[in-house]
Amino acid sequence: MSIMDKLKKNSKVKETSVLSDSQFFRDKDYVTTDVPMINVALSGDTEGGLTSGLTVLAGPSKHFKTSFALKMASAYMKKHDDAILLFYDSEFGSPQSYFETFGIDVSRVLHTPITDVEKLKFDLVSQLEEIDRDDKVIIVIDSIGNLASKKELEDALNEKSVADMSRAKALKGLFRMVTPYLTMKNIPLLAVNHTYQEIGLFPKAIVSGGTGIYYSADNIWIIGRQQDKQGQEIKGYHFVINVEKSRFVREKSKIPISVSWEGGIQRWSGLLDVAMAGHYVAKPSAGWYCRVDRETGELMESAGKGREKDTLTEEFWKPIFEETDFKEYIKSSYQIGSTAPVELEETNDNDH
Repeated sequence: MSIMDKLKKNSKVKETSVLSDSQFFRDKDYVTTDVPMINVALSGDTEGGLTSGLTVLAGPSKHFKTSFALKMASAYMKKHDDAILLFYDSEFGSPQSYFETFGIDVSRVLHTPITDVEKLKFDLVSQLEEIDRDDKVIIVIDSIGNLASKKELEDALNEKSVADMSRAKALKGLFRMVTPYLTMKNIPLLAVNHTYQEIGLFPKAIVSGGTGIYYSADNIWIIGRQQDKQGQEIKGYHFVINVEKSRFVREKSKIPISVSWEGGIQRWSGLLDVAMAGHYVAKPSAGWYCRVDRETGELMESAGKGREKDTLTEEFWKPIFEETDFKEYIKSSYQIGSTAPVELEETNDNDH
């Protein structure tokens, strides 16, 4: 018996294996959404997407955080017909009909109401312990930012008005316990969270809940937005996903996504900004967009020009993806280990 076989046999951990054979690093299960730039924000690749581990979606109120989470959960459940969504709810702002707008079968959603961090920790660890690696489960917590600690609740019941210093510690303990399960059992967990503005000369958005979330998360998005106005009428929002932390995407990358009242998340949104930065598309005149010949640098007016609304269609993007190296350009611009990142215009987080 070799030394390797001896050590492997002697291990008390059943998942122990030779690294070259380890199931934790082979055959990553990418869940691809139908929105290319969401896939880029998750993996740096339009054909990548969500993997196991903790993804935190942070931002102020009404920044579409739950919607992004349900969009990804829907893609997971479409890929795996037997998948279950384990939905921990502390906000109670998502009725059954909202799940259904994302194509989620509510009979495959286990809804668990939670009031405090400790209750979430005990239930979640118990569930994860019973899940097998081959079980298809995706978890959404909506939200971390709205959870009190057990001490906060007890103080309120006893009519005590004292500062609670235990919440950050409890959250750190929660994610420290949970994150190993996510990799070992191949489970994606999407945690909605709030942000607050740091006070100072140069204020910035800070993810609530202390440092424990930063240490444990595989991906952290901080979401900003601007109103999409036509005259005085608000038509929707332009969001920017700021990649604060990622295993796959260059940190501080900015991923644009648009949402309209009529159609929800605009599938092809965000691509135009990147295509113009890479000179795949040009703006020959105000309000018009046109493909660029990658060999000559000249406008391909014979392929037709389009208004901005035309750039939100499959017909506009399909030939660019099929006939150019645009897909590889995006990957090399956003994925870790790539060349220079894409420079996009700044989007302020305000509604004016």
